[in-house]
Amino acid sequence: MSPCVTQTSLNLFSTRSLNRFTCLTISLSRVSLADMLPVLVVHGGAGFIPKERVQLSCAGVQAAVRGGYSKLQGQGSAMDAVVEAVTLLENDHHYNAGLGSVLNAKGEVEMDAIVMDGRYLASGAVSAVRKVANPVQLARLVMDKTSHLCLTGEGASQFARSMGFPEVPGESLITEYARMRWKKNLAADANPVECQMGKMGTVGAVAVDAEGNIACATSTGGMLNKMEGRVGDTACIGCGGYADNRVGAVSPTGEGEAIMKVTLARLILFHMEQGRSAEAAADEALAYMKERVGGLGGVVVVDPQGEWSVRFSSLQMAWAAAQQQTLHYGLYTGEHFTQNIDDPY
Repeated sequence: MSPCVTQTSLNLFSTRSLNRFTCLTISLSRVSLADMLPVLVVHGGAGFIPKERVQLSCAGVQAAVRGGYSKLQGQGSAMDAVVEAVTLLENDHHYNAGLGSVLNAKGEVEMDAIVMDGRYLASGAVSAVRKVANPVQLARLVMDKTSHLCLTGEGASQFARSMGFPEVPGESLITEYARMRWKKNLAADANPVECQMGKMGTVGAVAVDAEGNIACATSTGGMLNKMEGRVGDTACIGCGGYADNRVGAVSPTGEGEAIMKVTLARLILFHMEQGRSAEAAADEALAYMKERVGGLGGVVVVDPQGEWSVRFSSLQMAWAAAQQQTLHYGLYTGEHFTQNIDDPY
């Protein structure tokens, strides 16, 4: 166990590494369900984060989980909490979502997002959207105001305007960092793998509220220098997210095409339906994705009892969780810090 882990007298929190995955699991053996809820878990993307951006990445997920958890403390729903957390990450230009999204081959921002409500398996998503600061909020409108699961491109933009959703100049979503990396990847001698390494990944969240309802949300700017119109895993139900009150919720991050090939989010919940814990199910699915299609990634997972797990096969994944007034966070394999959620940063 990492020396940085705070361990309660009930031995409530346990951390261990298995293969190359990181796991954080909450034991339910000595606490009641009411004690475990509500809970919120957030990720800031799996991959490699440059040294100069590590501190900002960790601070951002902590701020997001605090914001989302405050919704739960105020009797807000799990959906309210995940949308709030992801909105905060979209507004943070250090992440590849909303403001700060990577650019496509034409040097423009196109974004994907999804939300899912585990009560009724209701879901809404948007793909390849432009001129929207918070795609996750637009995805929630698709769920709440239409009979469709996903709207894309100009159709999503028309829907946004009909709902009075704010439109922002496309240039306002482009950061100097994103433009620099886009130009670097256009060079004839560019190494695509190296260029992708500096990308802050997809952001997402899962939650269970005090009523036991479950939700997930995921948002991304996609792949650096992608073809115009490319849609990755995030907007695809079962790939970029899934929530079911009977089983749990998952928000993934990583190599989008690989995640789509194995329908990662739903695959994890399938394993949980077969009796696996959140941790074991995530391990099995991530290992399968790596073995079958060579893909790396990470997930945050929660079950109806409030057991949660953070797992990743990549080098790093910024994450944070809130439960029982405790803030949990980490970045590297085996890293797990805790503090009272009301303590200052």
